[in-house]
Amino acid sequence: MAKNTFKTFVLLAGLTGLLVAVGGWIGSATGATIMLLVSFAMVAGSYWFSDRLAIRAARAVPATEAEMPQYFAIVRELSQGAGMPMPRLYVTPDLQPNAFATGRDPQHAAVAVTRGILEICDWDELRAVLAHELSHVGNRDILIGSVAAAIATAVTYLAYMAQWAAIFGGGGRDDDSPNPIALLATALLAPLAAGLLQAALSRNREFEADRSGARLIGTGEPLARALLKLEQGARSIPMDVQPSQAQAYIVNPLSGRRIQFANLFRTHPPTEDRVARLRSQEWAR
Repeated sequence: MAKNTFKTFVLLAGLTGLLVAVGGWIGSATGATIMLLVSFAMVAGSYWFSDRLAIRAARAVPATEAEMPQYFAIVRELSQGAGMPMPRLYVTPDLQPNAFATGRDPQHAAVAVTRGILEICDWDELRAVLAHELSHVGNRDILIGSVAAAIATAVTYLAYMAQWAAIFGGGGRDDDSPNPIALLATALLAPLAAGLLQAALSRNREFEADRSGARLIGTGEPLARALLKLEQGARSIPMDVQPSQAQAYIVNPLSGRRIQFANLFRTHPPTEDRVARLRSQEWAR
């Protein structure tokens, strides 16, 4: 766990450093400071309203205990085992088997499953999936993801500013003005670097949630079986999800789409790697 925590710190530090560097390059120290403040404001908004935004985007509806008693029983048991409050439970109408958790902290958490996962997974597998999702809440991954997304967005915005400055900056520059070629290079490379760092951070947090979820239920096998089913379902059953929301799900809901350079920007580790770690009992060490 300490290793994954260190990786998270390094990746977040890398994103923040990239933001400061790009801001300073195109607008001196003032530009860097302004963009840091902007990113912090974006973090606050996405963090505070993360549960409402995610639930609305997924078209999820509240589950009721009368209709889904086993769903509630499993989450209640897992929440007690993790020492967490019971999250709000939702179901989405999607036929693709998948699930996600959201919320700024354990006291404001929500878990949602799709109709598809209820049809394809047995209750033992679903219990493992829900343990994974509760681990995201307990590990504060929603906060970490919000921070990373806000910083990456700020870097991309700065890159657009650099692009326009390079094209329309005019000819009256003094010796201290940034070179237009360097500005164009910044505009192209900064968003790429931010995306790579953000994707690496997301992959690291998925591995950690797998590990924490397996430890919560005492075995990694049910989650391994579930991941194989979910990966196959995600590849064969499309789901209308915004790319910015895809990282919230236990498997990438856009797996069936062909995306150039997809491996570079994976928000989830390869399913075969996750299954191998779970079945090697790495989670128990």
